Amino acid sequence: MEQAQSTTDRRLRPLLEGGRYFEAPRWHDHRPWLVDARARTLISVTPEGTPEIVCTTEGVPAGLGFLQNGDAVVTDMHARSLVRCAGGQAIHHADLSKLTGTLDDMIVDAAGRAYVGDIGFDLKSGIKSGPYGRLILVEAGREPRIVADGLNFPNGIAVSADGRRLVVAETNGDCLASFHVRGDGSLELDRRFGNFRTPDGICLDREQAVWVSLLEENSFVRVAPDGRILDRIAVPGRRAVACVLGGEDRKTLFCVSMEPDQKTPAGSKALSYVDAAVVEVPGAGYP
Repeated sequence: MEQAQSTTDRRLRPLLEGGRYFEAPRWHDHRPWLVDARARTLISVTPEGTPEIVCTTEGVPAGLGFLQNGDAVVTDMHARSLVRCAGGQAIHHADLSKLTGTLDDMIVDAAGRAYVGDIGFDLKSGIKSGPYGRLILVEAGREPRIVADGLNFPNGIAVSADGRRLVVAETNGDCLASFHVRGDGSLELDRRFGNFRTPDGICLDREQAVWVSLLEENSFVRVAPDGRILDRIAVPGRRAVACVLGGEDRKTLFCVSMEPDQKTPAGSKALSYVDAAVVEVPGAGYP
């Protein structure tokens, strides 16, 4: 396995720091958006790097997507539901408690369909490794339904621009799973690819490569469809949590990373960071 660089990649420039647990970066309405899971907030970031709280939730948000009307929707991990943020208020959107263990990431595609990751067990009882995870499809006018199973801790999710491919990171499976998206939104497993430790958030680019955040490898890697690692952006001393390609040309990779709790000075809240790096191939699809 390729080793991470020993120093932070020089392409990275700081954008935002001081978060408690940033997650789920998205590019929407000409700016980055993300959630702070521990602060229980939905945040948008100005071009100058100023965070603006859009909405506060009662539960723990982990995933984020945008409906066709522009409303943001986040997962509530432990309440096992989706929450819509409209007009600065958190509004119940969908109850998934009959289908799920604990929710994690999610994405909304161009048709307004939300693909939600269910890790398949109660995370408060401890992490399990095994094929417990599933993906749940939530769409207007239909009951939520399971469209994939047998996943080992499904995490970051991305959908191609044409809506025909979905990729999900299996954090405890140390790989990516690629699905064909049928016309009705259901999924057919195509293959698994990649070999690395603890993949988390992901995004796609125009060449069908996947940028993957590697928690335990302290880096963001660009992975070809055949599993080869094409590029690596290192963040030594931090866990690489999530990433998204944004900017007006979608060539800016926004990288969310976090210091391990044990390395944080007592009382410090500066745990989470967002840095940006310009890359050659623009993003495509969702997020």
